[in-house]
Amino acid sequence: MTAAFEPPPLVWETLADVREAAAAHPDGAIDLTVGSPIDPPPAFVAEVLARSGAARAYPPSIGTERFRTAAAGWAQRRFGVALPPEAVAATIGSKELVAGLPQWLRLRQPDRDTVLHPAIAYPTYAMGARLAGCRSVPVPPRPDGSLDLDAIDPADAARALCLWSNSPSNPTGALDDLAAAAAWGRAHGVPVASDECYAELTWDGPPRTVLASGLEGVLAVHSLSKRSNLAGLRVGFYAGDPDLVAYLSQLRKHAGFMVPGPVQEVGAAALDDDAHVAAQRDRYRHRLEATVAALREGGLDAHRPGGAFYLWLAAPDGDGLALTRRLARDAGVLVTPGSAYGEHGEGHVRLALVVADDRLDALTSRLRAL
Repeated sequence: MTAAFEPPPLVWETLADVREAAAAHPDGAIDLTVGSPIDPPPAFVAEVLARSGAARAYPPSIGTERFRTAAAGWAQRRFGVALPPEAVAATIGSKELVAGLPQWLRLRQPDRDTVLHPAIAYPTYAMGARLAGCRSVPVPPRPDGSLDLDAIDPADAARALCLWSNSPSNPTGALDDLAAAAAWGRAHGVPVASDECYAELTWDGPPRTVLASGLEGVLAVHSLSKRSNLAGLRVGFYAGDPDLVAYLSQLRKHAGFMVPGPVQEVGAAALDDDAHVAAQRDRYRHRLEATVAALREGGLDAHRPGGAFYLWLAAPDGDGLALTRRLARDAGVLVTPGSAYGEHGEGHVRLALVVADDRLDALTSRLRAL
């Protein structure tokens, strides 16, 4: 008899003692666990919501023409990629698509049952496979953090529904070779899904997209949560292979996946405006540089990532959980043990630099004192 599925606890549901230790700091805990934006959204958001008349009718599941045109315009400006309207569709943030894509693809290819994803990764790639009744197969990283595509077993490739890339990566900030991933997918007949929600926070070189190597067989997934501090509105889009976009959009229409109309109006306005994104990028760059310097003064080997607003920090003795406890006890700083991101994450911790500017000095002071 097959055992019933039991949803696993989130890592912080098992580490209450660490939260208690951090809370005991005289100046309170500084929580760097969840990458939830804390800065204000663009000033025009409230105005757009107030004047919107889109709440009364059902919004188109694929996304309004205005929203999809704005997404295509942004992709042209940021990546130099031309997207026809039929290659873009709205999504309720990016996480629901990450979690749901395997079940949607398996309906199309029931003879395939495997999801390939980065070995050090946001847990939802593996959970999406589990929710679809699929196998989850991690792909190890190369020394530079990109996917080691040569390490994929041909038997797994033959069963694969999709290959996930995440660049810049959560949690490591590493940048993937997206052109290589796209080429591998086309050679093996496997759709490549590229989670690019941190693309606007790329520090090493310009932002990148899998779409730069053509639309055939690929999907890029984007979110306004991080770039525009709109995580609470749940709006993003996916773009790429027109045939795959059409299939997903029709299926999702039947399932009732719709971004609210007023939210699509906000999303379009945010995608049209680059100034607020540049300001947010400067905030995160400052926080990363200040925190890296403080960690080094505190005796920890920190480095600025290739992208994203996370620091992936190696524990000096190879024990990520011990470093998690030490930072909570000695500095009142809460971080996430690397084991939460897969077995390959053991020996590290992740710091999400979503600390308010008025607490940044306190954070860096505590880390320097280590």
